[in-house]
Amino acid sequence: MHRGLAAAALLVSSLAATAQTTPSGVWNNKQCAVVLTYDDAIDADLDRVVPALDSLKLRGTFYLIGSAPAVVKRLHEWRRAALRGHELGNHALFHPCDGSLPGRSFVTPDNDLSKYTVNRAVAEIRATNTLLQAIDGKTRRTFAYPCGDRQIGGVNFYDQLKNDFVAARGVTGGLQAAAQVDLTNVDCYSINGQDGKYMLDLVQQAQQSHTLLVFLFHGVGGGHSLNVDLAAHRQLLHYLKAHEREIYVAPMVEVADKIRAYQQGLAEHP
Repeated sequence: MHRGLAAAALLVSSLAATAQTTPSGVWNNKQCAVVLTYDDAIDADLDRVVPALDSLKLRGTFYLIGSAPAVVKRLHEWRRAALRGHELGNHALFHPCDGSLPGRSFVTPDNDLSKYTVNRAVAEIRATNTLLQAIDGKTRRTFAYPCGDRQIGGVNFYDQLKNDFVAARGVTGGLQAAAQVDLTNVDCYSINGQDGKYMLDLVQQAQQSHTLLVFLFHGVGGGHSLNVDLAAHRQLLHYLKAHEREIYVAPMVEVADKIRAYQQGLAEHP
């Protein structure tokens, strides 16, 4: 057999095996789970994304930077979004990224994670949790690593925060069965300029393999240097709505709770 065909056959076999590892009950008795996440707390979230989701009765997760102007100035709107079922996730107080890594010229000295101590990072993230609780009254939520950075001086700072969150989202792309998901670094697909077909293809792959698919958005129709076209985003939302009987769309905290319960069950009854 040609090596390319052999690799394709192996992938199909792998997907079939993956499909068998996630009972439909984990995905709310549907084929797969899709989580829509939006980072950085920008005005576009409240001006365009929340109304679009609400119009279709879909719910998403918004990872808020505690110090972001759109948080400070629009607290009541975030509170209303939370009341309608959207998750307000934690994206740290100042969005610190590791400025020592390549391509990080945008990182300012004040917000350089490589200059932080682990204790400072943990304290700022917990302060953001306090702020978010004051907005939505909730104590259970998820975290998203700014820039996907997880370490300070070789130490995983999230190790001290595992009891503070249900899960943490990373930035590495991947579709995973419930048993495979690492709740300390959940895979996702970052969207920046890809069209609607690309996103629908991902959803259909998740449906076929019965896996978790997490989208990571920044700007929607503008508002951020990382952006998805408004029409492409709308195309994705309408597909999810049209297939709501087959696709479980929910905030990260809700999906992560189901995955955690399933994984604990596997550990207790291997």
